[in-house]
Amino acid sequence: MTATPTIAIAYDFDGTLSPGSMQEHSFIPEIGEDKDAFWARVNGRAADLGADNILIYMHEMVKAAQREEVRFRREDIERHGQSVSFFPGVADGWFQRLRDYGAERGVRVQHYIISSGLKEMIAASAIGGEFDAIFASEFKYDKNDVPEWAASAVNYTNKTQFLFRINKGALNLSDHKEVNAYIPEDDRPVPFRNMIYVGDGDTDVPCMRTVKEQGGVSIAVHPADDAEGALKTAKLKAERRVHIAADADYSDGAALDVYVKAAIDKMAAVERLKALER
Repeated sequence: MTATPTIAIAYDFDGTLSPGSMQEHSFIPEIGEDKDAFWARVNGRAADLGADNILIYMHEMVKAAQREEVRFRREDIERHGQSVSFFPGVADGWFQRLRDYGAERGVRVQHYIISSGLKEMIAASAIGGEFDAIFASEFKYDKNDVPEWAASAVNYTNKTQFLFRINKGALNLSDHKEVNAYIPEDDRPVPFRNMIYVGDGDTDVPCMRTVKEQGGVSIAVHPADDAEGALKTAKLKAERRVHIAADADYSDGAALDVYVKAAIDKMAAVERLKALER
């Protein structure tokens, strides 16, 4: 019996599914700091050291909590994740609606996160259980669940590796053999033609371009009331880095919902044709 074709939708998180950065929802207010001051310090420190911004923001979260004597253990990070809010429709059935839509067309729809944000916060958020895998930055903890080091840091230059992991079904990050093994595209669990990437800005460009150039669909989103964001995503479309720019409105019947469903229709049709050609 022929296996059910799989369509994978991969999302950035901050600015794509959730407004702003996840740290801004409750962590930065809890340490009593202005968000602009926090990020200015992170970016300045990274520039001074020639260091990775992701590693620096993780370090600054730990240092700020210590400085302000704010408890910062795994459970606290997860608590901050529970405070994250989302764009319209995200937490109101978007993920299951697309799984159901795909099933009606004979395909399996899976959802993935590829984010520079914290995996612990994403997993603990209201939508954390919707994803087949979450690829994001995370801490290594000591025996008391206090962060002591970065276990992984996801930045815009290494995000594309996770697309290939989804493509080949190599979801175990410690397994480097499988992700580098040669597998004909049609034999891979999720061919790139069956991938959709949704992001919001410059840090998503490598993933957007990879998916688009490999035959999948790339989408840029912006807040509905953000004129500057709309210009940024329109530029990505004009530069042919994405197929469409849309409001970050995931409600049933919104422009984004209609486009993603149309993409699923197309992918399902291609898979039916390929099955007849075998």
